[in-house]
Amino acid sequence: MKKTDILIANRKCHIYEGEKAEFLLVQPIDEHDLEVLDKEVEAIASLTRKAFTLVAFEVKNWQEDLTPWSAPAVFGKSPFGDGAAQTLGFITTELISSLIEMSLFDEISMKCLLGGYSLAGLFSLWAGYNTAMFYGIAAVSPSVWYQGWIDYASANQPQALSFYLSLGDKEEKTKNAVMSQVGNCIRTQHDMFEKQGIRTILEWNNGNHFQDSHGRTAKAFAWLMTND
Repeated sequence: MKKTDILIANRKCHIYEGEKAEFLLVQPIDEHDLEVLDKEVEAIASLTRKAFTLVAFEVKNWQEDLTPWSAPAVFGKSPFGDGAAQTLGFITTELISSLIEMSLFDEISMKCLLGGYSLAGLFSLWAGYNTAMFYGIAAVSPSVWYQGWIDYASANQPQALSFYLSLGDKEEKTKNAVMSQVGNCIRTQHDMFEKQGIRTILEWNNGNHFQDSHGRTAKAFAWLMTND
């Protein structure tokens, strides 16, 4: 695949362009994700025959730019912010407009997927409730333990058509009282989708939160493309 690194609205974006792509994959990433991004793209291509273009954009402040409302710190001393709306606005306006101008996205012939890992997975879930732009959402080890998330999900209607959920089978086995609820929360989230008639799956991966993030994300995107 052709790889291009560019700036869009002062954000670093990494584009993997597929020929005659049927899907546009959008992913917020941090430094760790960037290190394994090539491997992720290779893994996606090995798991599906669907043609795709992946656009990953770097997030400067993980705990500010990806969370929908402010919340107290859970790990470390930094609290969470409310920058998710601004980040979603970047995707739906600047990013998509630039990709259309570059002939990398056709709103008629291509389906757009949004996905991410950890807090980026939570952001993707939230975005799936706030715009119909995304055909599918890949929420990989999402931070559904986030304060107020389950209440929000219970009170709102998803707008995306498909949701992939996954979690490591050791992630809920933590001494952190808040984060230990992640297993119960993701089961609740999955049950909600099923009762709402949403196309969904909850997949359990081996290991804790920090294992094989690129492989898990690749499986998520591949599932959404294969089960469209």
